[in-house]
Amino acid sequence: MDLALLLLEHAEEMAGVLDDPAPHPFTGGAPDTPQALRSRYLRMTAGSPDPDVVWLNWVIRLRDEDRLTGTVQATAGPSADGPVAEIAWVVGTSWQGRGIASEAARGLVGRLGRQGVHAVVAHIHPEHAASAAVAAGLAPTSEWQDGEIRWRRVLNAPGRSGS
Repeated sequence: MDLALLLLEHAEEMAGVLDDPAPHPFTGGAPDTPQALRSRYLRMTAGSPDPDVVWLNWVIRLRDEDRLTGTVQATAGPSADGPVAEIAWVVGTSWQGRGIASEAARGLVGRLGRQGVHAVVAHIHPEHAASAAVAAGLAPTSEWQDGEIRWRRVLNAPGRSGS
């Protein structure tokens, strides 16, 4: 499995990967058409309009099948203790249950730690056991946002950059 920077050209293949409506009760909405996904990827690859916030987006490429299987993303910004990144992951239904999301999320968290991110957070629906299993070392907190539990992991002590 490799993480590659998300490109506009990935939209058509990713629309096929993410075309199953089954995960949407947890993620909201419905599967995007290739055109809608291309528009979203255009906004994502343009970057955050806030100069203090960085959008980081990768596709997950499964080497042995030479195809895209999902995405991981992080939105990093300042906090009192140092940079914090909100992370998310999605893997197409056909590739779920194979550890792909877990490996990709661990790779993402490791990369963020090496870049000096203080902590990572994710928002996971309380009934989404598969996402909770993927959580890359994050632990649930008592905080809720939009019906989801906030999970958190401290990567670097305040003021210390990753190595």
